Amino acid sequence: MDAVADRLVRLDDQLILLFTPPFDGVASDPGYIKGYPPGIRENGGQYTHAAIWAAWAFAELGQGDRAAALFQLLNPITHTDTREKALRYRVEPYVVAADVYGVSPHTGRGGWTWYTGSSGWMYRLGLEAILGLRQAGQVLRISPCIPKTWPGFRLTYRVGTTSYDISVENPIVSTGASGRCHSMERFCQGGDSSNPRWRTPYS
Repeated sequence: MDAVADRLVRLDDQLILLFTPPFDGVASDPGYIKGYPPGIRENGGQYTHAAIWAAWAFAELGQGDRAAALFQLLNPITHTDTREKALRYRVEPYVVAADVYGVSPHTGRGGWTWYTGSSGWMYRLGLEAILGLRQAGQVLRISPCIPKTWPGFRLTYRVGTTSYDISVENPIVSTGASGRCHSMERFCQGGDSSNPRWRTPYS
């Protein structure tokens, strides 16, 4: 994952490339991706499915600062928050693009939008990998991986007709010391903090 961060994440261009360099005029045949121009879609551009999975991998490694930064990098809103960036991106700022081009003169231009696969994974990255809320059968699993500077967060999660108010605190931040990205120290359910569980069944 260090190699991913060093070679595939391009912060200035707001890209997480699928690979680099793209195939261009080579004799070998890597398959259908060679049919795309260099830097477009799967031929060395950002393929957003894979980019999201890379950010998720950093969260699984406990690197909350990096995971959250990459979430913001992938967020279409941050590709269009200035006139200059919107003119480069050239697609809707309110839906996830399946790909973003990675080679000049089209660097940073969004590709196939309204792609539900990428948007679904983007939602899961935020909710499950970063905020750490996962549902498995009748169990809610809470294992956040957030930036050290976050004081915490609160969310409401609804299952059927029941709503759960969930609050996660990073108390070290309030003391001025560096907070933590992951690893829950205490679990409190209904005001009872005696049970250090990080999973709770619901009915």
